[in-house]
Amino acid sequence: MENILLIFIITIFIATILNVFLKRYDIPTVIGYIFSGVTISYLFDLHGTSTHSLDYLAEFGIVFLMFTIGLEFSVTHLMKMKREVFLYGFLQVFVTGTLFTLLGLWLFGLESRVAIVLGYALALSSTAIVLKILNENSRIHSGYGRVTLGILLFQDLAVIPILLMISIFTSESTSVTRLLLTTLLDAAVVFLILFVFGKLFIQRFFDWVTSANSEEIFLIAVLFIVVSASYIAHLFGFTFSLGAFLAGMTIAETKYKYRIESDLVPFRDILLGVFFVTIGMQIDLDTIIHEWAVILALTAAIMLLKATIQFAVLSPFLQHRTNFKSALALFQVGEFALAVFALAYQNDLVDARTNQILIVMVILSMLITPFVLKNIATIADRFFKEPELELVMESSGFKNHIIIIGYGPIGQKVARKLKKYGICYIIIEHEMELVREGEANGERIFLANAMQRQTLEALGAKESQCIIVALENAAKIRQVCEAIMSLGKKINTIVKVRNESHAKIIEEFGINHIINASEEIAEIITKEALTCEIKHT
Repeated sequence: MENILLIFIITIFIATILNVFLKRYDIPTVIGYIFSGVTISYLFDLHGTSTHSLDYLAEFGIVFLMFTIGLEFSVTHLMKMKREVFLYGFLQVFVTGTLFTLLGLWLFGLESRVAIVLGYALALSSTAIVLKILNENSRIHSGYGRVTLGILLFQDLAVIPILLMISIFTSESTSVTRLLLTTLLDAAVVFLILFVFGKLFIQRFFDWVTSANSEEIFLIAVLFIVVSASYIAHLFGFTFSLGAFLAGMTIAETKYKYRIESDLVPFRDILLGVFFVTIGMQIDLDTIIHEWAVILALTAAIMLLKATIQFAVLSPFLQHRTNFKSALALFQVGEFALAVFALAYQNDLVDARTNQILIVMVILSMLITPFVLKNIATIADRFFKEPELELVMESSGFKNHIIIIGYGPIGQKVARKLKKYGICYIIIEHEMELVREGEANGERIFLANAMQRQTLEALGAKESQCIIVALENAAKIRQVCEAIMSLGKKINTIVKVRNESHAKIIEEFGINHIINASEEIAEIITKEALTCEIKHT
């Protein structure tokens, strides 16, 4: 136990030092986590040892990522993206997987069942890396971001039949027809439990939880929903992340969407860090030393082929620049391929040497991806000069509106004034009772934490006319102002403060409209006093 704790402490220390150093050169944290995994693996001679407990913990990084993505895409949004998911996604997986299968048969002389499993595994891309970076760069709703997300969602669904193929190829007793029927029945049951029954249960469940008026209890309830949905999907033979995605889509239809999204981001990012550390722990330096030429050639060939195939297949449907950028975003091999390789190795479909070469190749392609995504616009400029027709899909759809933060006495009065003048506005409130009061008054009010940058971004803070901070708590006002200014200093922000000392603190954030309540009240009292004096004379 003490040894595990020491390993954990040193891993955190190495990851922190590496990422602080790499961030100075604007290198993504993913790279730091992977190198931390390599370092800790050889430092404590963990390479080749069982890390199943850590692997399960790490997988929940992807689970929380897919849950938050599900929050962005309700059924309505998913249906708007059916072309990206079901057409582009199917074409990318089917054509790429089939061509890689044929190459495996013709060039490498692989057995047909091995060629099929490896071919379709190589067609998969990295959900964890690509979506993490697109989210960080605020490109998830851009034209190529939308296409990329749609294809990744289909790839996550495609993992199921790929894993099923391994069961079919290695099963000696169960018939193919029975396996397919069982899988279809399980899929129907999972969908029924998580989406149909879940939709009826979740809204009532969170209404009951929020009656306790406790942030801690609310967060525990969210974790319960995410983990339970993941476990139910896994119980029926599907991936943890598919269950989490369906749970996220279910909650996206409720008023709790934005509050949950902002509360879960820290958990998601920490667990994703653990996931990338475990990826680094799988790297075998001996294999790299002895097979470096094969690994480099294989990595370059696969990434080039993946990008070329996707660009060619989707060219009839997409603008060339958008197509090119989405092809570059998905040219790596993803983390689910590692799971497929592990299962194939366990079932003797591939030998130890081939398995390790494939693992290192996948990780190398994942390491290259952040640098490509960071410079994707510059790379696209070299090939396509025409402007990109971005089909932006706003998660909120709000633009040129006013955001009122807080539905207390001041917020309610401001809302009534704006409604009277016919001005478009929304309200962000963290207290459930005030949200219910706002809903009863017909307000467009969201239960969310305005102190979280993600909440403000999701509700269109950058596109708003102005933000009115109508809170009473001085500490909360400072935290909200800090979150607003982290989005950019061009956002018009109106803040009411109590006194001069409070005003000076808020001024440090660069807020351009500060209303000092004590001064305003003093001004009103003085005017009234002068009026009384005039009347008296």
